[in-house]
Amino acid sequence: MQKYILRRLLISIPLILAIITIVFVMLRVAIPGDPVYTLAGETASPELIEAIRQKYGLDRPVWEQYFIFLGNAARGDLGNSLKFGEPVSSVLAKAFPFTVLLTVLSVGIGTGFGLLAGVITAVRRGSWIDRLSMLIVVFFNAFPTFWLGLILILVFSVGLRMLPVEGYSTWQHFVLPVITLSVGQTALIARLTRSSLLEILGGDYVRTARSKGLAERRIVLVHALKNSLIPIITVVGLSFAALLGGAVITESIFGLPGVGRLTIAAIADLDYPMIQGGVLLVAVSFVFVNLAVDVIYAVVDPRIHYE
Repeated sequence: MQKYILRRLLISIPLILAIITIVFVMLRVAIPGDPVYTLAGETASPELIEAIRQKYGLDRPVWEQYFIFLGNAARGDLGNSLKFGEPVSSVLAKAFPFTVLLTVLSVGIGTGFGLLAGVITAVRRGSWIDRLSMLIVVFFNAFPTFWLGLILILVFSVGLRMLPVEGYSTWQHFVLPVITLSVGQTALIARLTRSSLLEILGGDYVRTARSKGLAERRIVLVHALKNSLIPIITVVGLSFAALLGGAVITESIFGLPGVGRLTIAAIADLDYPMIQGGVLLVAVSFVFVNLAVDVIYAVVDPRIHYE
């Protein structure tokens, strides 16, 4: 396992490097606009424009800027934000905890309710509970996240005045964003759990367990559910990695200062260092989450071995 983890980390280095290279080149070649004018203003004097270019190294050739960035990034220096005037790593360090908290709560709650709904509907297959639950699941699975967030704001913030619209100072500020993200996660996990459990419950070893007189609850929760966890873990890992990259729409709607909202603002401001740092953070998050998923595979199913 240790050799496998080391090999995966080594393989991930060229992948992260390729992502950073593409973003670096696209920012300077394919995207119109000049961050210097965004920073200084359209009416700035030529002397001020040139001084800003020299300060941030934007007067150098693109290839030279690229290698300077790689060398600094290898030492943990992602440069200074053009907008905030602070180190990019410091700005991301302030925003990342909000994104992590939102991700953990949303994925955790959504997965928990999804597993519960999936198990109930699989056990009660064909009943009115199964039909009603699947109807609700399909409905919310097709619900756009941004629309659900706006509906929740209209009902609970504007109409009932129960919860705040935006901010992050109290736990109430996270209720609506977490509900917005966890509803879709619940629907996805419920459908996947139901289909996986139905396939497992029709297996020979389940019929053998029933013939031996094992309790139905033990068969479902211990034997069947455990053997159906592999695809569920995959989806949970992908959801976790995607939200760590920034729940852009949700963070923007509810005014949460997370990585997603920060990255969108950086793109609008052409803040090159901040965009590059945000992309690097997202790429590294995906790598480590996918690696953690592979490790969990081996823990859940001992038959899986990595050579």
